Amino acid sequence: MTKGRLEAFSDGVVAIIITIMVLELKVPHGGDLAVLRPLLPTFLTYAMSFVFVGIYWNNHHHLLHATTKIDGGVLWANNHLLFWLSLTPFTTGWMGENHFAPLPVAVYGIDLLLSAIAYYILVRAILRAEGPHSKLGAAIGDDFKGKVSGVLYAVAIPLAFVERWAALAIYVLVACVWLVPDRRMVATNRA
Repeated sequence: MTKGRLEAFSDGVVAIIITIMVLELKVPHGGDLAVLRPLLPTFLTYAMSFVFVGIYWNNHHHLLHATTKIDGGVLWANNHLLFWLSLTPFTTGWMGENHFAPLPVAVYGIDLLLSAIAYYILVRAILRAEGPHSKLGAAIGDDFKGKVSGVLYAVAIPLAFVERWAALAIYVLVACVWLVPDRRMVATNRA
């Protein structure tokens, strides 16, 4: 399989994920602002998940743009990432529908953690295919942001049962860290 085909498939799956999430936003019955209030948790979870999926799509783009070799391990690692991302509409809907109840907030965090682990596995699979001295390997370095993100998710998941708003704040913090793509990765794409 070519890199272009892998990118096209991944882009299609991400587009479907976002489409499913937006379809979960139900149109309110009524013409005043009061009918929007009950939908606020659902909208906020959609917005947060849209940002997370967008971050994965953006970083996936930069990662594959810098990639020169695709093998079977990369294909399966990519499918592994797409699997966890495909659960985002479910965990998003459950959390929003239940107004950020502790268990749905924790399950949402589990999905975030497993997506992060899957992305890490994808990066490692690509680095194995590229070889130890690739430009991509130099750009990724020790992947500090990726490791810290996983630790923060792991802290936030049990915290959701004690203080769900703190867990949600950690999820948002991780998103803020990833909003700006790694400069080294972007520079590798320009080279």
